[in-house]
Amino acid sequence: MRGAMKDYFDVRLDDGQIQAISSIGLAHLGDAVYELLVRTWLCAHGKATGRGLHRAAVELVKAPAQAARAERILPLLSEEEMAVYKRGRNAHVHTIPHSASRSDYLKATALESLLGWLYLRGERERINRLFAVMMEEEEDAT
Repeated sequence: MRGAMKDYFDVRLDDGQIQAISSIGLAHLGDAVYELLVRTWLCAHGKATGRGLHRAAVELVKAPAQAARAERILPLLSEEEMAVYKRGRNAHVHTIPHSASRSDYLKATALESLLGWLYLRGERERINRLFAVMMEEEEDAT
């Protein structure tokens, strides 16, 4: 892979390369994917107003909020996606923030693992479809 990557916004790794990445590694990347989606969603929906923007983003990326959004998409996941989700949920996390229960934190890690996996496969359309379902309730409120 060294030297072969040209466009980090349009990444496509093969299954073997992705399999070599730990669940925590996928979650690390998926956390950034989710954060970018949330920030984009907030800006696109006119919620980009000063201090409120940061606060709104923080509320949406906290583990309990991510866990709730993960629950919304579980019925939509393919077998392969569910396997990635479960692999992320079973990852050995060592620290859990005080603002989250262990269960919520593991679900959030699972969601982030799934998003990282989809991102590395180049499945932007699938990410967008799942994110739209995750944000439906907020969409109705705007």
